[in-house]
Amino acid sequence: MIASGTKTAGCGLGFLPNPKGRLKDQFHEVARFRHLSPRTEESYWGWVVRFLKFHRQKATPHPLPGRDEEGIKSGGWRHPRDLSPADLSAFLSHLASSKNVAASTQNQALNALIFLYREVLNQHVAEIGAFERAKRPARLPEVLARDEIKRLLSALEPEFALPIRLLYGTGLRLMELLRLRVKDVDFERGQIIVRGGKGAKDRVTMLPESLRTALQEHLQRVKLVHEQDLKAGLGAVWMPEGLGRKYPSAAREWPWQYVFPAKSIAIDPADGIRRRHHLKEDTLQRAVKVAAARAKLVKKVTPHTLRHSFATHLLENGTDLRTLQDLLGHKDVSTTQIYTHVMVKPGIGVRSPLDL
Repeated sequence: MIASGTKTAGCGLGFLPNPKGRLKDQFHEVARFRHLSPRTEESYWGWVVRFLKFHRQKATPHPLPGRDEEGIKSGGWRHPRDLSPADLSAFLSHLASSKNVAASTQNQALNALIFLYREVLNQHVAEIGAFERAKRPARLPEVLARDEIKRLLSALEPEFALPIRLLYGTGLRLMELLRLRVKDVDFERGQIIVRGGKGAKDRVTMLPESLRTALQEHLQRVKLVHEQDLKAGLGAVWMPEGLGRKYPSAAREWPWQYVFPAKSIAIDPADGIRRRHHLKEDTLQRAVKVAAARAKLVKKVTPHTLRHSFATHLLENGTDLRTLQDLLGHKDVSTTQIYTHVMVKPGIGVRSPLDL
């Protein structure tokens, strides 16, 4: 057992999932109640599955009593309640020693398991004990030179040029761009508001002046598509559960529509409703990869490379670290400081001995 089962403060007392549901259903029920982002929910559940697979035993002739109804069938599976703090330590050590994961990955696994026990199973997590810490060092980010950025942007397919230029011009993460709503583009103030970014934080970044007209024209075309969807009895975009209940008509209103909607209507697997979602991640990932090949760039280029390049180029232009930290949405300035290691530092007066 992780603990004696005594419920304590901070152990999910605000919500109890359906006791007759499967573990997976209970987990997703609590995750939605706690307003985890879909990506965090998916990632956390993935770690729970890996944890259970790691401790799977050989099939036993006697099923664990009371476990089948929660989805942990006999045949070697052990329910999380039957695992100890030492079992958590063993799994976390395995990630570091055998899987060679980064420290951030190991921390995410730990957070996922703590969420499982505290919030879903309502069990106090006892002292986990010592486990091997991941030691894989953080890598320097891949950054494109300004000329490489120009070559990449020039090689883009026209239909993807605007969103990818916005990635570089704003420093947004890919999902922050794709989830951007019309109401969060402020043309009057030249700003883009990022809602619920990493760490569930809001922040503001700049709207590149060079993209203002192109973005306004793009939104005019998107609005025509939205009006056609409304005439067809559709046009309702996905809304966070709380906002959807509070403003039931907002899903069909123009300000809540995605800036970069998908080309087609699809059935949302979460609720079975037909709606137009935003562009898929892999659509822009492929577009960047194809453009990088056309531009004959030898560096590995992804949409996130544009965020790294945005940060580095701003530092080179004299932007201070604190301002850059706010633009990027970093919790700690030490995260932002990594870009000082890859920026070009003119005038430092140091030359290679080969050039002397």
